[in-house]
Amino acid sequence: MAEIIFDDIGSFPLPAGTSKDWMAGKFSEKKSDADLFKVINDAFMKKVEAGVEVPTYPQYQDMNEQFLSIIRDSNCTEEPFKVKQSDARIIELEAIESVAKAYKEENGEKLDVRVCVTGPLELYLKEFGGTEYVDILNLFGESVGRFVKNSLSGAKDFNIKTVSIDEPSIGINPQVMFSDNDLIKAMDIACSSAKKAGCDVEIHLHSPLHYKLACQTENISVIGVESAATPSYLDLIDKKELDDTDSYLRVGIARTDIFNLVAVLNDKYNTNVWKETQYFPEIINEMETPAVISKRLSKAYSMFGESIKYAGPDCGLGSWPSQEIAAQLLRNVAEGMADFKK
Repeated sequence: MAEIIFDDIGSFPLPAGTSKDWMAGKFSEKKSDADLFKVINDAFMKKVEAGVEVPTYPQYQDMNEQFLSIIRDSNCTEEPFKVKQSDARIIELEAIESVAKAYKEENGEKLDVRVCVTGPLELYLKEFGGTEYVDILNLFGESVGRFVKNSLSGAKDFNIKTVSIDEPSIGINPQVMFSDNDLIKAMDIACSSAKKAGCDVEIHLHSPLHYKLACQTENISVIGVESAATPSYLDLIDKKELDDTDSYLRVGIARTDIFNLVAVLNDKYNTNVWKETQYFPEIINEMETPAVISKRLSKAYSMFGESIKYAGPDCGLGSWPSQEIAAQLLRNVAEGMADFKK
């Protein structure tokens, strides 16, 4: 059996007492800040300690503004929508250098890390909606590629194993007016440096309806499918298509749609679990258990076998009620995957 790697998508709850507004203010300064870096590092290490093999830096910024706030800044661009290489910084990766160095010194090896960047189409739609300016789409692709290239060159005490392009609108958003070829070209531009560096290049989709777009790119090799909450998504994937294009899957094996999970508890107890928080642990103790998670992975493996390269939670955990419950879900995934591998 080929190794299936446990990664996560990125977002994570803030620690108690830390607000989104405070985080936004710190991020807006675009500089190293000890207090900000501590929040990022503590969350990152919770993922590592929970057993995530290729953790993503904790995503505490808006997925679009994290990049657009720099791309819009005329002081940070060579031309409109084309960021300067020197300004294409992902500050979260700068933050985790210190804990990654400590991990390397303690364990004698570097951590593998997953980098998630917002894709060129998603950034374009945020700025232009349902228009069709192919040259600007490609400029967004170049800018995304520069964020990736800087991340690769700046990583000293950890390995960037996976680079993921986040394109949730593909297959969902009716505003997408670009041709398939235009989308494929822009994504390839964004991913070229990651591919050259030997990283696994992944696309994170919220719907696999148009997954074949990713199969047709030169640089993307792993397709993420949110299959825990919606198992039928796997039925849309043709294994032969994966085999013919040398593509792989990242399957979701733990649900992260917390509002739907809470709705089940609300109905069960006829209450508002967001207020009656004593019921929250039932999600990780009775609903998303290691046994349930292992069964999902077994089902996916029966369909796709060694075409599965990564597995983990469907999406991010930023909306979950606490870091403790989110970390326990990750531990459940680690245990479920270990049971499957037995």
